[in-house]
Amino acid sequence: MLVLNEKDLRAALDMPSCIAAMERAFIDLADDAYFNPIRMRVKQDESSPNWMTLMPSMRTKGTRRWALKQMVVCPANRKTGGDPLQGSVILQDGDNGRILAMADAPTLTEIRTAAVSGLATKVLANKDARVVAIIGVGIQARAHVGAMKTVLPNARIVAWGRNPDKARHFGESNGVEIAGSIESALRDADVVCTVTSTTDPIVRREWIKPGCHLNAVGSSRSTHVELFPETVAAASLFVDRREAALKESGDILSAIRAGLIAATHIQAELGEVLAGLHPGRRSKNEFTLYKSLGLGTQDLAAIEAAVECARAKGCGTEVAW
Repeated sequence: MLVLNEKDLRAALDMPSCIAAMERAFIDLADDAYFNPIRMRVKQDESSPNWMTLMPSMRTKGTRRWALKQMVVCPANRKTGGDPLQGSVILQDGDNGRILAMADAPTLTEIRTAAVSGLATKVLANKDARVVAIIGVGIQARAHVGAMKTVLPNARIVAWGRNPDKARHFGESNGVEIAGSIESALRDADVVCTVTSTTDPIVRREWIKPGCHLNAVGSSRSTHVELFPETVAAASLFVDRREAALKESGDILSAIRAGLIAATHIQAELGEVLAGLHPGRRSKNEFTLYKSLGLGTQDLAAIEAAVECARAKGCGTEVAW
C-alpha cells in the first residue's frame, strides 16, 4: 500500500496530470463506467458543529477499482487558518478488495477540484478568454490560480476576498491582482471561479459580461448558495452529475424554488460534452455556468493519477498491509 501525505501529493500530482485524469474520468463516467452514489453526510445532531462525509465510487469497466473518501468537516478550523476538511481517500482493488493506496483527502480534494474547474474552463470558455476573476481567497482559491494558469497561461488573474488583509496577502503570495469589490473583479472577467464558504448569494447577473464562463465551486450543500437565482437562470448550465446537482446544489435548487428554472435547465453533464454527446458552448456571447459539486469518481481518478505520478517520482511511503 502506498501512503501519500500532503507533502507527497504536492510533489507528485501536478495540475496538468490531474486535469488529464479528470478528463478521462468524465468521459468514462458518460459511458457508465463508474458506480457513483451520492455522498452521505453523517451528523450526531443539529447542534453538533462538525460532521462526516462519505463518498464511495467504483470503476466497473476496465481495471476495476473501489475508492472511498471519508472526511470530517470542522468549519471552526478556518478561524485558526486550518483546513476545515480532514480525512483520507482509500483506493482498493475492485475484485479482491486489497488496499492499494491511501492519500490525504484535503490535499487530493483541493487539487482535483481545481483541476475540474480547469477542465470545465478549457471545454466551455471562449478560446480567447484573457481575464480570470477568482472570488474567495482561501485554500481552493490558491489551487484555482494554478489551474487557471495551466489552461489559460496568458490570462490576467484578479481576486476578491471579504477580508482585505487576507486578500492582500493572497495577492502577494500568488502573484494576482486584488479587486476592491466583487463587482469590480467581475467587470472584465471572461472566466469566473467562485470558491467561497458563503451561505448566501453574492454574485449578481448584471455583473457578468456577455460570453463569460463561470465555475461555481464553493457551495456543495443544498442550503449554501453563491449565485443569485437570476444568475443561474441566465446561464447555460452544465453539471458534473444531474442526480447530485438536483439534490445537493443550493445554487440550482434556489433558482428552482424561485420558479426561474426547472430541472431541464441543465444542458448536460461535463462528461457528455467531452464525449461529444452535447456541443457545449454554442456562441461567443453565451454565458456558460459549470456547477461543481465533486464526485467520488473524481477522487478515484485523482488518487490513481497521484499513485502513478508518485511512483514515477519516488514519492510516498510503501507500507506492508
